[in-house]
Amino acid sequence: MRLKGKKAIVTGAGQGIGRSVALKIAQEGGDVVVAEMNRDTGAQTTREIQDRGGKAMFVALDVADLRLVQNMMSQVLSVWKRVDILVNNAGFDRGATLLKVKEEDWKAVLGVHLKGTLNCMQAVAPHMIENRYGKIINISSIYGKSGGIAAISYSAAKGGIIGLTKSVARELGRYQINVNVVLPGLILTPTIAKMADKYKSMMIDQTPLGRIGQPEEVANVVTFLASDEASFMTGATVEVSGGSNM
Repeated sequence: MRLKGKKAIVTGAGQGIGRSVALKIAQEGGDVVVAEMNRDTGAQTTREIQDRGGKAMFVALDVADLRLVQNMMSQVLSVWKRVDILVNNAGFDRGATLLKVKEEDWKAVLGVHLKGTLNCMQAVAPHMIENRYGKIINISSIYGKSGGIAAISYSAAKGGIIGLTKSVARELGRYQINVNVVLPGLILTPTIAKMADKYKSMMIDQTPLGRIGQPEEVANVVTFLASDEASFMTGATVEVSGGSNM
């Protein structure tokens, strides 16, 4: 129960890594705000936490909309009075190569990943600064370091999250707020589950551990970073990739 009594916001918590993170935080004793655009999956994660004896609140949220993010923060503080942990996980992709990427897709992908991460940190930071306590964990990707073919917008956004994390970690360190970034590799999310086997096989071949990772394996690392066991870590880039980015 490393997070007993802590209040956490997890964006994109309706499925995949975000869902596993929300469930793990609740398992460790934390109360979880399930912030998710998809009302059906968000409500499902919330029910799962509650059915297991945890406390959860669902908030329908488009992280790219600053006004909605600010409203969410006000709602959470009015009910739970504080926020100790923020996990910026929300994201999606519209794959395209350099010469085929569309401006609207570029804006949409960076809007959710990069602007959404910024929006949520801006909303929670004043409260954490006042309390001189907070754990912020941003979810990037190994593509943020290595790039990826037909992943122009996604790779750019994930790379931006790494730089954004380090900058915010430098700013907020004086207030004892830890800001770290996790870079998953090939993880069995719903998107990867739908990928053609030949492409999954290619990616597995490039992974020294020789398998696809599970969302729970990322959630374990995120939960560690959200705990006081990681109290002297900030600005860290933590890869959970089976060694694929060595």
